[in-house]
Amino acid sequence: MKRKIAVSVPEEVAQRVEVEVRAGNAASVSAYVTHALERMGRHEQLAELLARMDRELGRPSAGDKAWARRVLGL
Repeated sequence: MKRKIAVSVPEEVAQRVEVEVRAGNAASVSAYVTHALERMGRHEQLAELLARMDRELGRPSAGDKAWARRVLGL
C-alpha cells in the first residue's frame, strides 16, 4: 500500500532529484525519495547493530582493524 505525502525541500535538492529522474537514475521523484529513505533506514539499523556490538564485545583493537584491512585488501 502506498500513501501520498507532501514535503518541502530546498530548491537545490529538488533540482538535483529532478536531474536524477531525467537522467533515468530513478523512475520518478517519488521513487527517488523512497529509495533514499529506505537506504537511510538501513544505515540507521547498521549503526544500531554496530553500537550494540561495541557495547557487548568492546571496540575493535588496532590489531583487529589491521587484520580487517589486510583481509579486505585495503
